[in-house]
Amino acid sequence: MSFSQSFFAQRFGITEHDLESYLSEALSAGGEYADLYFEYLATSSIAIDEEIVKSATEGVSLGVGVRVIAGERTGYGYSDDLSPEKIRKAAHVAALIARGPAGVAKHGFEEARRHNLYPMVTVPHDTSLEERVALVKRADRAARAYDPRVFQVQAAYGDSVRHVLVATSEGRLSFDRQPMARLSVTALARENGGPPQHGHSGGGGRVTLDFFLNEKTPEHFAREAARQAIVQLDASEAPAGEMTVVLGPGWPGILLHEAVGHGLEADFNRKGVSAFSGRIGQMVASPLCTVIDDGAIGSRRGSLNVDDEGVPTQKNVLIENGVLRGYLQDKLSSRLTHAAATGNGRRESYQHMPMPRMTNTYMLAGTSDPEEIIRSVPKGLYCTTFGGGQVDITSGNFVFSATESYLIENGRLTRPVRGASLIGNGPEALKYVSMVGNDLQLDEGIGVCGKEGQSVPVGVGIPTLKIERMTVGGTAA
Repeated sequence: MSFSQSFFAQRFGITEHDLESYLSEALSAGGEYADLYFEYLATSSIAIDEEIVKSATEGVSLGVGVRVIAGERTGYGYSDDLSPEKIRKAAHVAALIARGPAGVAKHGFEEARRHNLYPMVTVPHDTSLEERVALVKRADRAARAYDPRVFQVQAAYGDSVRHVLVATSEGRLSFDRQPMARLSVTALARENGGPPQHGHSGGGGRVTLDFFLNEKTPEHFAREAARQAIVQLDASEAPAGEMTVVLGPGWPGILLHEAVGHGLEADFNRKGVSAFSGRIGQMVASPLCTVIDDGAIGSRRGSLNVDDEGVPTQKNVLIENGVLRGYLQDKLSSRLTHAAATGNGRRESYQHMPMPRMTNTYMLAGTSDPEEIIRSVPKGLYCTTFGGGQVDITSGNFVFSATESYLIENGRLTRPVRGASLIGNGPEALKYVSMVGNDLQLDEGIGVCGKEGQSVPVGVGIPTLKIERMTVGGTAA
């Protein structure tokens, strides 16, 4: 597709000459680099509660962000009006903030290479509201039918298509059309008047409604949410203390994302505030651990054809056999540290400046059989589903709540427990990884990552992992 055939050229009449003019304005007060980020986002969502459709919304947002970089200083302006005078005003504001040595925008653009990771068969807004409502109602019915102890169900579906255009003063031009869809189900179960127990499941990715009709159905997620809630009815209180912990495959990779991934983002390391700062080439994990961030996996939630700075995404090896190999870069950090771009410049919307962020972060599979890993543990905890967590980037310390866990006794999974939390230090925890399963899984497609007030979709994944020592917070003695 040529630029003249792209969304913003066709819909808003934007020309390459216009882009050159806006970039020249952005560099009018000096600056080494400038870029434009145009965005048009169409969204829809439906939520059902107590078998009633409680909300159905559709919306559109659009705008442009203008960034100017001068050394370590960044100027940013944005507008939700794509008229030429408003864009020039935003460019002028960014220029005044980032005054610096004079810069010149190149004339003419070269279209950047990009992937084709999420071709759309059906554009979301071409499907009817009735089709989406039917999808959510199917989830509601399936969760209720799973077990009579399920007494309340909430289900929601949302989708979007984001059109983006990135033009840079270096003469690079990128555009993309990014679908996203997600279905989520929450179930509450109660037995004999006891306290309600909660289960949650969901998934999706850079897909459309067809995914939930042909691949992962509403019933799949509904039954999983109900199963989790029913399991909790028989759970006892989690033990506390230092013990061996086994993480199940897939979504427990959120611990890897938070405890290690954020610490490998280049801005924290450039500023020297990460537990991984200045440690390239050093052992930071068990030799069994190889950690990857890959934004170029087809249809995954964290994937992008090009990142939000117009750089093609790629597979980045962060930790290889325990050795730290690199950081996740955006343009600012790569310019300041003279490092290669990694395709990890991301932003929530045109109103936000890009920063280095993860895409799909996971650990490569090992050679151990998952059942063998369980059999190797005389006493410990097996965690298969996680809720919220937090990490201190500087120290690497983290706390996570495990929403589905089981005791391991004499090499067997026994009774479920609730209220467990994992407490540790990211770099230290990886040093205690003693077995890595051969069952790598990525999550179902529900991850949202927050950083400095911005949220972006991400993917996570791990194989089954045995961590010899970790502190478990619980309530049982």
